[in-house]
Amino acid sequence: MIAHPDSRTRRWAALAALVSGSLLLGACSSADGGTSTGDGGRPKPGGTLTFAVSSDAGCADPQQVGSNDTIYSLRQVVDSLTDQDPKTGRIVPWLAKSWEVSADATTFTFHLRSGVTFSDGSALTAHVVKDNFDAVPELGALGTLAQGYLSGVESTTAVDPLTVRVRFKQPNAQFLQATATHSLGIESSASAKQSPQTKCSKGVVGSGPFVLNGYVQNRSITLAKRAGYAWGSSLWTKKGEAYLDKLVFKVVPEAGVRSGSLQSGQVDAIGSVGKANEAALQGGTVALQQRANPGVVFNLGLNNSRPLLKDTKVRQAILAAVDRQQIVDAVFPTGTRPATSILAHTTPDYTDLGKDLAFDEAKAKSLLDSAGWRTNGDGVRVKDGKKLSLTVKWFANAATNQPALELVQQQLKAVGIDVVLKQLQITQFSPTLQSGDFDAVWGNVTRADPDILRSSYSTLLADFYHLPAGPLDTVLTRQAATTDAARRKQLVAQAQTLIVQNAYVVPVVELQTQLGMAKKVHDLAFDASSRVQLHDTWIG
Repeated sequence: MIAHPDSRTRRWAALAALVSGSLLLGACSSADGGTSTGDGGRPKPGGTLTFAVSSDAGCADPQQVGSNDTIYSLRQVVDSLTDQDPKTGRIVPWLAKSWEVSADATTFTFHLRSGVTFSDGSALTAHVVKDNFDAVPELGALGTLAQGYLSGVESTTAVDPLTVRVRFKQPNAQFLQATATHSLGIESSASAKQSPQTKCSKGVVGSGPFVLNGYVQNRSITLAKRAGYAWGSSLWTKKGEAYLDKLVFKVVPEAGVRSGSLQSGQVDAIGSVGKANEAALQGGTVALQQRANPGVVFNLGLNNSRPLLKDTKVRQAILAAVDRQQIVDAVFPTGTRPATSILAHTTPDYTDLGKDLAFDEAKAKSLLDSAGWRTNGDGVRVKDGKKLSLTVKWFANAATNQPALELVQQQLKAVGIDVVLKQLQITQFSPTLQSGDFDAVWGNVTRADPDILRSSYSTLLADFYHLPAGPLDTVLTRQAATTDAARRKQLVAQAQTLIVQNAYVVPVVELQTQLGMAKKVHDLAFDASSRVQLHDTWIG
């Protein structure tokens, strides 16, 4: 029998996954790409890569950062116990050379590499990992990603100097992937014991290929190559130290200024390339590189407890009335994919349900007719004297949000559904979900593990969307408890099918990260979460 955490813990863990993932929107653009620009050649050591991003999270601690623009830089400072292959989703060695997972997925034992040191000279040991994981619950509001991954932990034990064991109160198969994330990147014991505020303002000591050399809030982050680095991820091509001597991340909020700076050679790479700047950047000395963010796609998160939305036919009608391709073509950067599941296609164990998400206006109208909703003089359907009207709440953290929703509004109006759009500040996202005061919310969640479905939609956890208890809960619980990859894939496929066919939410479009780079920049790679890894990057 699986024990479940108390309601407060469950809601916090799920909110951690949802809120942290959704906050990534403000730092992402859109579109699946390669890992190199230019015409190749022999890699050259040395040089400085200058990267313009749109924002700064206001914190220099990777364990507390959930914004892609800041993750790009701080990811280079810390290593993780494991890494994740972006092509296969497979978990591979990094700081841990091997590991064992118990049959019931409650106990994870990691065997650490010897000889790893932090930039302050201290050594990586099992006690250091314990210090990191024990400190995560104290990180506060900015540490919700890390806290969510460690939710339900019973103990972290240093078995011997290079063996650490993490035990959970209940099966938790997702934890292995969580150890590959920046949020559980390992910092020195001295850093782990600092206050969250100190780590944010002054940065941390990591074992990564680069060292924090300067941080000016809302202006820049500067990193220097770590001399003697020799314990990179097993996925990396280059052994030993990084190629680049220096990394400079400049905060440039205006998209047009970032594009102009790249074209003029003032910077070497830029983030958050939108549709409006694509034409100017294509060709010449600049290349675009894209990859879809894994996890839950942009969707209308329906409140299934609302009287109108308790009816499966109404929800299915909304799902059928959305023309995803039209939205992609009109709003999102080239290469963006319409949703073909609740999970993006870059997520491990994704299942293609494109046929179930096909635009079908006639089907939508027929479903509403059969549910007793009749057309009225103003085009809005009516039943028992009430109009078929929904309010969609959205948050001002991505430029594509409003135009995408305005198209959804038009498409639903065509079948007789009135949609009112209500903009809120991102700080209201958590309170809105917790209060349940919404018909629908617009958002996505980035995570390179399908367990994000459990965090988002299990009624045994926070249940923000008030789904009815049923088979979906069983399937999501079972996938979290199995270490059999084939069996987990089957269960995750069942979960996606149940969510889409019951239209518990309405998937719309995949979020993509799109970067612009000078063609002299080579081997700038996306990791499994569609963020960048710069150890193998070189300029030539």
